[in-house]
Amino acid sequence: MSFMKPYEPDVTDWQLLNLLQHDASLSNVALAEALNLSPPTCLRRVKRLIAGGWVERQIAMLNADRIGAHLGHGLSTLVEVSLDRQGAEHLDAFEARAVAHAAVQQCWRVSPGPDFMLVLQARDMPHYLAISQTLFTQDANVRNVKAFFATKRAKFTTTWPVPI
Repeated sequence: MSFMKPYEPDVTDWQLLNLLQHDASLSNVALAEALNLSPPTCLRRVKRLIAGGWVERQIAMLNADRIGAHLGHGLSTLVEVSLDRQGAEHLDAFEARAVAHAAVQQCWRVSPGPDFMLVLQARDMPHYLAISQTLFTQDANVRNVKAFFATKRAKFTTTWPVPI
């Protein structure tokens, strides 16, 4: 029985990951040209990185200002949530409810301090109130909630500093 060592990216793979995280819409030919590779070699590398779990998913990042101009800017809210009971089953239950809610963009278990940090997007204050009723008020295990409403987004990125 042979065990394969997990794939470790080389310098070219890190450069490729960096290009993809900045613009996943780049064609294979454009990626190959940027890295001075042949298109087939580049495609093999991309497929290997995806298969190896180095790329979680490829998405389109919507422009918040453009969307907001049409749908209403809404409320971007950061919420600290502390639970009364922190047993694994209680943490898992709250986490499952939070990640299933469409308004929750991010859910983090944190320590020390609160048990969770959530990033929510609500249409307006009545919508936030409805979300808070569903996620916080109706849960007897939620001890404390502290909400912070964003007034300006100075920076937002999903990129990782990679060794290139």
